[in-house]
Order: sequence, then C-alpha cells, then structure tokens
Amino acid sequence: MRPSALAPQLNVLHFTNVSARGGAEEHILTLLRGMDRARFRLHLACPPAAAELLAADLPGDVEVVPLSLRHPKDVGAAMRLADTLRRRRIHILHSHLFYSSLFASPVGRACGVPLIVETPHVRELWRRGRLKRSYVVDRLAARFVDRFIAVSRANARYLIDEKRLPAHKVVVIENGCDLRRFAPSGTATTVRQELGLGARDRVLLVVGRLEPQKGHRVLLDALAAIRAEADAVCLVCVGEGGERPALEAQAARLGLSGAVRFVGFRSDVPRWLAAADVVVLPSFYEGLPLAAMEALAASRPVVATSVDGTPEVVVDGQTGLTVPPGDRVALAAAIGRLLRDPLLARRLGQAGRRWVEERFAEERQVSMTERLYAGPFSAAKAS
Repeated sequence: MRPSALAPQLNVLHFTNVSARGGAEEHILTLLRGMDRARFRLHLACPPAAAELLAADLPGDVEVVPLSLRHPKDVGAAMRLADTLRRRRIHILHSHLFYSSLFASPVGRACGVPLIVETPHVRELWRRGRLKRSYVVDRLAARFVDRFIAVSRANARYLIDEKRLPAHKVVVIENGCDLRRFAPSGTATTVRQELGLGARDRVLLVVGRLEPQKGHRVLLDALAAIRAEADAVCLVCVGEGGERPALEAQAARLGLSGAVRFVGFRSDVPRWLAAADVVVLPSFYEGLPLAAMEALAASRPVVATSVDGTPEVVVDGQTGLTVPPGDRVALAAAIGRLLRDPLLARRLGQAGRRWVEERFAEERQVSMTERLYAGPFSAAKAS
C-alpha cells in the first residue's frame, strides 16, 4: 500500500536565519532532496543570501520563502513567518541551529504548529558574556520545542548534560553522506593542473568556512613546520568566510603565500578531494563533521581534531588520525606521518570508506528523520 494511503501528506518548513552555506545547510539539502514526496511537502524559509547560495542544489518542488529573523525587534519578519505557517498549513517546523530556533519556535507554537523540531548541530563555543555557560535562555526556549535532533552522540551529551535540556526530547540522528557523489575517483590530475602543481607536490586539503571555529590559523602554523622539512607541500583551502583576509595575511607573514591556495566556495568538492593526499579538519568544535565524512567516503586519509562528534567519524588509528584542538605541533606531526607513510594513509582512507558506508549513509539520516516527523501524526491517527 502506498504511504500516502496510510497518512495524509505533511507540510514541512525548514528554517534557518544563517546567510552562509556550511554544514547545517548541507544537512538541510540532504533532507530536502531525500524525503518521500508522497508523505511530505517541503518548504524552506531562509535569508535571501542563503537562498541564492543554495539555489543550484535545491529540488525544484521546494518552495523557498525569503525571510531573515535574527532579532526580537524583527516584528515584521516574525509576522511573515507566522503568515507562512498558517497559509501553508505547516505541520512540522524544523529550525536549524539554536539562534534560528530561538526566534522561530515560539512563533510556531503561537501558530499552533503540531510538531516543532530543532537541530542545534554544534556545541556553541562562540558564546560570550555572563549567559555563556548558563543556558538559561536555551532551557526557556526549549519549552517551545517538541524534539531536538542531536547529530552525534557527543552532541546529545552536550544537550542533556551541559545545556540540561529534557532528555526525553533529544533523539540522535547522525548526519549522512551521499556515498555515490563522494565515491573514490581518478580526477586528481585536472585539479592539480588548474593549481599549477607538479607530480611530486603533496596536497593538503581543508574544506570549510573561513571562520575561527574551523582552525585554519593553527593549520597555517603547522604547515610552516611541515614545509621546513618538506617544501613540496601545498595547502588548498576550499571555502569562504570572514577570516580570509586575516588568513591570507598570516600566510604572507609565514612566507607561505606561494604554498597556500584559497579557492573560495566550490560545489564540486569531490574533484578537490580526489586531488588531496591528506584532508585536514583542524576545528575547535563541531557537531558531526560532514567534511570529514565526505573525505572518508572518497577514501582520503584524514587528520582531525578530537572535538565533539569528530572522533565518531575519524576514529584515531582506524579511519584517520586525531589530535588535540589548537595543538599545531601535534597537527604537524600527524600530517607529516601520513605524508611519509603512504601505505598507512591508503589503509586509513579505505577503512574510512567502509566505516562511512556502514554508519553514515544519507538514506539512514533521511529515513530516521521521516520516522521522527511522522510519529506524532501516526499516533494521532491510531488513537
């Protein structure tokens, strides 16, 4: 029997107030592309800048509502969100990152949305001030949220033990990866030619927004130490962000301008992964890093910091190497080890591909999210 014969089609609105494109936005795209159209009608509310960045990868049947709601004084935006919820008869409001949910979830509750979901995605080390670690606002806002999706087991512990959110509201649904898109390929030559690199040059790749969270500054310091022993090592930074001028200046101070390529945001990440000898993720905090997952899906060896959910993907000594965050000496040593030992690098990359196949296929993420969405409505129908 078709799913639509068992339950009515549910209207889902994903909401983000972030104007950039990062891991949370890739998570949204995975759900928008993969969810069963017989069961769900999908909408996306986001700032116009985000809509533009996501446009090329959005399915054509997803309605996009340009909307930015980032402050309690944005009364007009809140009213437009409320109008959208009512006119589209939204059954499920799913906000991404706490700062989006803080404003959208109360509006959803006031409009009578039956199921309100928040995916916080990361541990919020960016917080400052006296409310930095108290999470009073978070617990107040949690009253408007029915379910929190933790993207890793570490993320769930953070929500329950540190934020002290109600444990019965937290469910773990790990991020997933498109295994077909990131299958190992042989396209390394074309990217290396574009960069003007020779056959003996070794390529380090970091994929992520150019923001303090991602740890690029530590990686540049580590690169200086690596090149002191092996000067045919190049770092390619895929991504864009506010730190770019400072990172370019740092590279110049360290005498690395010729060895570091900032190539901006790229949608063809698999091509860049194919050209990498080692993929590096030097972040200070993460949720469950898609960049590491995608690198392993491409059978690339990974060096990453042991933060939050990262060790659930990059298992030290099994699917990659991990080091403490902010430790440039340990980071340089781990990268150097893989550059000197290509057999180890190949073994870790192959094991990483198998690990992602077993644990992090995007179909699993989509299926678990569909069950979460449908649960309250199935129960209501059964009663």
